[in-house]
Amino acid sequence: MTEAPPSLLPVVLTGLPTPKILIVDDHAPNRLALRRLLAKAGAELVEADSGNAALAACLDQHFALILLDVNMPEMDGFEVAQLLSEDDTSSRTPIIFISAAYDDLHRLKGYGSGAVDYIAKPVNEVILRSKVGVFLELYRRKAELQAALDQLYLHSQSLEHEIELRRASEQEVWHRASHDALTDLPNRMLFMDRLDNAIERARRHDRPFALAYIDIDGFKPVNDTYGHQVGDELLKAIAGRLRSSVRHEDTVSRLGGDEFAVILEGVIDTASAAMRLCESIGRELRRPYPLQTPDGPGIIEIGASIGVAIFPDHADDCDPLILAADQAMYRAKRAGKNRCEMAVGSISQ
Repeated sequence: MTEAPPSLLPVVLTGLPTPKILIVDDHAPNRLALRRLLAKAGAELVEADSGNAALAACLDQHFALILLDVNMPEMDGFEVAQLLSEDDTSSRTPIIFISAAYDDLHRLKGYGSGAVDYIAKPVNEVILRSKVGVFLELYRRKAELQAALDQLYLHSQSLEHEIELRRASEQEVWHRASHDALTDLPNRMLFMDRLDNAIERARRHDRPFALAYIDIDGFKPVNDTYGHQVGDELLKAIAGRLRSSVRHEDTVSRLGGDEFAVILEGVIDTASAAMRLCESIGRELRRPYPLQTPDGPGIIEIGASIGVAIFPDHADDCDPLILAADQAMYRAKRAGKNRCEMAVGSISQ
């Protein structure tokens, strides 16, 4: 048995919506004849008996192909094709004119109105099915390509979402690794990194900055008297006051326990200016703290011993600068606590 040419076989759009063909002819027998010829084309056939009915059908449905009779009353095929070509959606639908007049003038007029092909009446079954098969195959290829593009877009969106979730997860992991779990201040690791960066900027721009080491006076009695939960709330309150006492670009860090450090950049031009700012921080920390205790609402008072070192006056590198500020802080404690002390001399690496 001889196999039929591919163009004569029904086009089956696997996994895609069944394509629709619009048959437009004012004579019912002509529409019936076309319906019978295309019964096995693999498409849903929709009929319209006038130009207006065809335009209305195109507003409600999407067609893979339109078979359009040229000679119709009120609105002929040329007018219908012209109006369809002016609409953004229907302008992309291929139109095959069907007409008894098959001269060059009619064909040129048809192509000028937006037709892609022409079939003469009486309609030849082989020609009709062959041309319809070609356009249904084109429709199938286009639909498959669009489906592939849609799938690619969805995959791309999913991938972007996954990347965003992974990025957020990595940021969360980094934040937890670099910040104190209780106060959410930078921890010692991040503090050291920011201190290194501050030194690099200071060297590059030839400007000083200050490092303050802070040890809370009277914190242990709070823990011993009220318990660690109240002590934790006090540490969070201290962290909040430290944040509000400096600029956003300065770094407030919890080094551990009740020890904090502050890197003050950009506004420190002299040692006296640094001392004034740190004394202001000390006054802020000494203000009473209203906290809930096991015995009910209470007022807790603490102090702060602060040691201040200036880069590069007291040290010209990271570790010596930390040592200078730490030594100044211990001098503040030995001098009676609740005070600021400036580093003395110069510590080299």
